[in-house]
Amino acid sequence: MNNVLKSLNLGLRESMEEDKRIIVIGEDLLDPYGGAFKVTQGLSTKFPNQVFTTPISEGAIVGIATGMAMRGLRPIVEIMFGDFLTLAADQIINHASKFHWVFNGKVEVPIVLRTPMGGRRGYGPTHSQSLEKLFLGVPGIKIIAPNTLDNPGNLLKKTIKDNNPVLFIEHKLLYTSFLLEIKTGDLLDAEVSSNDEYYPVLRIQFTSNPKVTIATYGYNFEIVRKAALELLYEREIETEIILFTQLNQTNLDPLIDSIKKTKKMITFEEGTVRSGWGSEIVARIQEESTNYLRTSRIGALNLPIPNSKTLEEIILPSKDLLKEKIIEFSENY
Repeated sequence: MNNVLKSLNLGLRESMEEDKRIIVIGEDLLDPYGGAFKVTQGLSTKFPNQVFTTPISEGAIVGIATGMAMRGLRPIVEIMFGDFLTLAADQIINHASKFHWVFNGKVEVPIVLRTPMGGRRGYGPTHSQSLEKLFLGVPGIKIIAPNTLDNPGNLLKKTIKDNNPVLFIEHKLLYTSFLLEIKTGDLLDAEVSSNDEYYPVLRIQFTSNPKVTIATYGYNFEIVRKAALELLYEREIETEIILFTQLNQTNLDPLIDSIKKTKKMITFEEGTVRSGWGSEIVARIQEESTNYLRTSRIGALNLPIPNSKTLEEIILPSKDLLKEKIIEFSENY
């Protein structure tokens, strides 16, 4: 059975074989190491002229890649930990995302910034954050989060062909997660549909009469899926999951269709809940909805993530917390 890490590695291999303009750059990428999480393992051996290891300077890495993209190459940058995106924020926010407009459409910046994000591995406050929300409001950059249901390698190949800057968020716990096979896995009785957009929104329906809608993305889907299945079996509480792959510039039609039935929506993310992805989703839904809607946002507490596994579990959102909120919504509203 294929896992996310192998899928991403295969997506890179197939893209690099197809297009010699693709250049992969970042820290410690060369074999035998192959990157901190081994996504690029084997690439420097197979494509020695397309993989380059760099000094430790995220700003310089992204700046060089931006220049490459403007001159016709298609660079893929690996930032070793998502926390270090802050070191490249100037290049991302003030340069890569804006140059298409600054030069009046005469240049494109097809750059993909891949980075591991998230906690739950005890890496502490500077290596465990979910910082994608810092870039949600930046014009000109797309933020994509793979999951186990929509082939991550294929999704990565789509971002490589995109002519816009793309921030590709890979949760650390996804790497060893197996891809879901609907016909044989625990979603055997679920109906999974897609809105067939370039970066699709997936809809997971367990029954035809859901009581609560849950909106989520990336690795968070693993927690949401388990909570939804447990409540279905334990209490016969029916839910519907809307799973996003693009976190900004998002088509909310599948979500709106779902909440027309349920009138209740919970957003679930690992980043801090204040001013996060869920806040934007709730605001947009409330603006576009004409009927009464009950909403709740679940995310991390507004605290740094500690090294202690016990404290980390307290701060990050849990399956049990989600189950409690779903039960509350299904019984009291």
